[in-house]
Amino acid sequence: MRDAVIVEAVRTPIGKGRPNGSLAHVHPVELLAHTLRTLVERSGVDPALIDDVIGGTVDQVGEQAMNTTRYAVLSAGFPESVPATTVDRQCGSSQQAVHFAAQGVISGAYDLVVACGVESMSRVPMWSNVPAGKDPFGPGVAERYSEGLIPQGISAELIAAKWSLSREEMDAFAVESHRKAAEAWESGLFADEVAPLDGVTRDECVRPGSSTEVLAGLKPAYYDPAFGERFPQIDWNVTAGNASPVNDGASAVLITSSETAARLGLRPLARLHSFAVTGSDPLLMLTGVVPATEKVLRKASLSLDDIDLFEVNEAFSSVVLAWRQETGADLSKVNVHGGAIAIGHPLGASGTRLTTTLVHAMRARGARYALQTMCEAGGLANAMVLEGL
Repeated sequence: MRDAVIVEAVRTPIGKGRPNGSLAHVHPVELLAHTLRTLVERSGVDPALIDDVIGGTVDQVGEQAMNTTRYAVLSAGFPESVPATTVDRQCGSSQQAVHFAAQGVISGAYDLVVACGVESMSRVPMWSNVPAGKDPFGPGVAERYSEGLIPQGISAELIAAKWSLSREEMDAFAVESHRKAAEAWESGLFADEVAPLDGVTRDECVRPGSSTEVLAGLKPAYYDPAFGERFPQIDWNVTAGNASPVNDGASAVLITSSETAARLGLRPLARLHSFAVTGSDPLLMLTGVVPATEKVLRKASLSLDDIDLFEVNEAFSSVVLAWRQETGADLSKVNVHGGAIAIGHPLGASGTRLTTTLVHAMRARGARYALQTMCEAGGLANAMVLEGL
């Protein structure tokens, strides 16, 4: 049976998703094109050999509409014969692109494929694809969830309440994310994964001086009296400090089989071992990482103790801390170079950003097995296990 291996992984620095952010001047197609060019330059592959490019983007509207991935391929200078498609599994869009790409290689549909993602939240803000006054859910969903669905921030608050997570605990987790990311930058651990762009060389949201005292002064980010009445258990402890920011960025990984890698003289970084995707309660929409972790470990025939490193997307501190309570994972193995709270969360790019950081961390630390999982809007989650080579 064929396998699938990652032979190169790159990302842009992550900018603030604001008009004055460091990458706000870069069109999203160009953000993604930059990672694609860097990917083939660093790997040395002939882009004409690439069978497909699968990209993740969440808000597919405006400058991120019309199959952004295809135009990034053309802007990157790849031959016109190289196809591309853009997928949406919300925050896990580019992790899903990795799953699709690897499954295509394993099945024999592809020999060489790129999984990637992009989001420019400064130029295409979240929810731009839903015009004011329009209902993206439809009457059947409204009937099934008669009290109404809720925003992700309220879900994060409900998770904090259900798992009895204090403001202090969530803030401390966020500070640790910044500390680890700052140390990774200072130690040069991001050098092999980051492709500087237009003079931007570092992630813009990492705050080395972050402290629990500073975060304690922030106001609740999602306070709403109507939701407070509906959910009296909420203590309103989720803030901008213990949640991921909005960001601009792109990332990409090159996937092939061990056989093709040997033929082309490519060095595998990690084998894509096992995959899982699952649905969960769309009110507690961010808890799917728990069953997804359990499911992928069963598929891999591994236990939690076999995993040396974890990447769990830090959409909110409460998500990772609840996942940790349910799984019993060792937090010292989680997001060892910092997570989305510090590095940033450019929605469609985050899946392959996590993968890029993870495969480089695996090589730096000699990890045998690693697990990546992401929560996603609507009550979804992806998970995969990587094997070091």
